[in-house]
Amino acid sequence: MPVPTPFHPRTSALCTSYRWKQWSGYHAVCSYETCHEREYNAFRQGAGLLDVTPLFKYEVRGKGAADFLSHVLTKDARKVKVGQVSYVSWTDDKGKMLDDGTITRIADDHFRMTAALPTYYWLEKNRRGYDVTVSDVSDQIATLALQGPTSRAILKKACDADLDKLGFFKTTACRMDGFEARITRTGYTGDLGYEVWVKNADALKLWDHLMDAGKDHGIEAAGLDALDITRIEAGFILLDVDYFSAKDCLIEARKSTPYEIGLGWTVNLDREPFIGQAALKAEKAKGSKWAFVGLDIDWLELEALYLAQDLPPSVPGAAWRTAVPVFDQDMGQVGQATSGAWSPILKKNLALATVLNEHSKPGTKLRIETTVEFKRQSVTATVVEKPFFNPERKRA
Repeated sequence: MPVPTPFHPRTSALCTSYRWKQWSGYHAVCSYETCHEREYNAFRQGAGLLDVTPLFKYEVRGKGAADFLSHVLTKDARKVKVGQVSYVSWTDDKGKMLDDGTITRIADDHFRMTAALPTYYWLEKNRRGYDVTVSDVSDQIATLALQGPTSRAILKKACDADLDKLGFFKTTACRMDGFEARITRTGYTGDLGYEVWVKNADALKLWDHLMDAGKDHGIEAAGLDALDITRIEAGFILLDVDYFSAKDCLIEARKSTPYEIGLGWTVNLDREPFIGQAALKAEKAKGSKWAFVGLDIDWLELEALYLAQDLPPSVPGAAWRTAVPVFDQDMGQVGQATSGAWSPILKKNLALATVLNEHSKPGTKLRIETTVEFKRQSVTATVVEKPFFNPERKRA
């Protein structure tokens, strides 16, 4: 039975659609209204306020914190400076993905780690020999993501931090209306955005304070349906959709390495031993079998299939997560598209896909399966660079 997050008294009152889902054991809003259009537009034209409390959160402290994280992650945590956030991945001994998340270096000997899956046992299992403690604080910290072009203006009104100097993937402590918070310039929409972390006791004060500060800046409470479209536009991968944790896979074919899902940039190979290093070095030398790509699905071809059936063209209003086959021009299967969406801001039909490496070069013309009036057919899908949507303001 899902439990409410500390923000539930506010989110439940606003959720007139009654559309909820379970996220890591918590109630999470899919969309506040029956259609998520207002929430999507808030992310892209104003600011969307999203409850991301269900993220798993761990505090790693001690003189050996950086060395320990460098051992369990594919990235060298010692290179992460105080006040910096870093996107990370971690694998099993064979270099197969377990999860991805972030680490925030709060002090020399203090990191906060986020994960999509419960990770405490795995961290504890590998802690032996390091001067470090690991604490699961998942149910002690409430978190809101404030994402969109007006998010900085809202936070400037809401807190005492110098946000003009807070760079991309950086963090700062601040005060807001009589309580303490931590801000990270991070998010899952591919736009200018921040995440605000507070004690549970301050959750409702935070929500009210941000909503009040944002009333002249287009702030809207937003749910996961709108987020899903923005993360596809941003080219961001999603666990249990675009890849699977190796510990949950029943067959080897379902497992992936960081290189195969577009996270090779999170791997620092040439350093002291870390979990999965030998396998990842071997893969780097040999080359990966699979690649994670963006696809631009040909609209005119799709439209023609519908017109042939005397139907108007149709695409789902929400993002889709049911994998569909991807073929080469000779109709031999070369991979699968695992998630996609019609992008309202780009006016394009987009997908994220895993394909054989030899078919991953931008500009490659592939075919993606589509069903029109119960008939399985295919249309051209061109491999394109990710992210699809990448505004300057995200890093500015």
